[in-house]
Amino acid sequence: MRTDKRYVLILSLYFYFFLTVFPATETFAQPFSYKVPEDIQVQQKLTEWGKLKFGLMITWGTYSQWGVVESWSLCPEDEGWCQRKGPYAANWYSYKKAYEGLQTSFNPMKFDPAKWARAAKDAGMRYVLAMAKHHDGFCMFDTRTTDYKITDAKTPFSTNPRSNVTKEILNAFRKENLMPGIYFSKPDWHAPDYWWSYFPPKDRNPTYDTKKYPETWKRFRDFTFTQLSELVSNYGKVDILWLDGGWVRPFSSIDTSISWEKSIPYDQDIDMPKIAAMARSKQPGMLIVDRTVAGEYENYLTPEAMIPNETNPVPWESCMPMSDSWSFVPGARNKSANTLIHMLCNTVSKGGNFLLNVAPGPDGDWDDSSYHRLQEIGEWMKVNSEAIYGTTSIRPYKEGKFVFTKKDKDIYAIYLADENEWQMPGTIRINSFQKTAATKVFLLGYDSPLVVDKKQSGIVITVPVSKQPPVKHAWVFKITGV
Repeated sequence: MRTDKRYVLILSLYFYFFLTVFPATETFAQPFSYKVPEDIQVQQKLTEWGKLKFGLMITWGTYSQWGVVESWSLCPEDEGWCQRKGPYAANWYSYKKAYEGLQTSFNPMKFDPAKWARAAKDAGMRYVLAMAKHHDGFCMFDTRTTDYKITDAKTPFSTNPRSNVTKEILNAFRKENLMPGIYFSKPDWHAPDYWWSYFPPKDRNPTYDTKKYPETWKRFRDFTFTQLSELVSNYGKVDILWLDGGWVRPFSSIDTSISWEKSIPYDQDIDMPKIAAMARSKQPGMLIVDRTVAGEYENYLTPEAMIPNETNPVPWESCMPMSDSWSFVPGARNKSANTLIHMLCNTVSKGGNFLLNVAPGPDGDWDDSSYHRLQEIGEWMKVNSEAIYGTTSIRPYKEGKFVFTKKDKDIYAIYLADENEWQMPGTIRINSFQKTAATKVFLLGYDSPLVVDKKQSGIVITVPVSKQPPVKHAWVFKITGV
């Protein structure tokens, strides 16, 4: 990537794995234009972020009390993730009233962000996204724009000294030296100037033609600007502003060849140039991720709930829930540590970052399984993190059970063991790279090199019984001199 401030590179790519909208998981083959940031400080921050590789996302709101999907049950669309459940499901108006009434019982007394920050750091995570607001509009931060917030007197938790949970999370994670970021939804289904009550909502979009009612839309733009200004001004150092809800975009940016974009009925321009200029005046070098809206304000791409088969020559991050749900669902089963570690390795081997979502329950804490998964990942990272942090991709990315990363002149061959594979093969063969007279191979977790067969082609390694796996799930061979 060029660092000349005058240089702007436009890459027209077929980013086949780029996704639609949160929380859909369908992928599309589509042209994608990426614009390298012109701001030197943003370029530097992007490089720093790209070396971190492993981050935490926290999806949390009043909906955790019902154990339903975050926000989407409010959306009157006939989609699987929008289905309403429970005693109010038959009538949308009754459901919305009851849903928004959850504010009056939200009291997550076990909320302890320092505990989360320690667990994330011990797991090897290097950055965090705190959810300030999802599409339902409930603010997990203090704002002067609405009383639909965790710090309002109607919310029982408002009397708690830690009621401004976004601030508490950011402060706790900064103390553990994790890069702080904020998740923010551009659409707001509670805001009267987005879902204007004069017209009933039909879908996720505004209930009115924004060109026909420009004053109403201007009020919403001002509302959004004020909330974002509060977040970047009053919450200390913030390095990432992660904006969700890609249907809120200028009409001119819609690609009608993409089904979900074709269905956007109105211009929803919230003036990203003004927002970005304001945000970076408060937070120099801030990364802005205007998801799915290609161009100047999408500093990195965010394929969702999947990992691509190939790399992409622009910065990207795969975001993944620890369970099958982004938000808390009672009895949800977390993915195994084996699966999560493999996802991390697969993502990093293709040059991406891995953002793992962990959802708190209505009491304000993660369940024991989530802490245990992070502990297992941390045990693996303590031995093998040098194959993750600061690495780049190297073709062919994968060979058999191996995926590869690269740092300087060293190659890391990561053997992805099966779920119940505890014994390492006595002989390891890697055909993707050729040895030289200087080639050495080390099994991370041990100091002395392994024996490399000098006669056979490729790299053939003998693993003695005395050097069995130092950790479970995946074993890393560091190859020098190739």
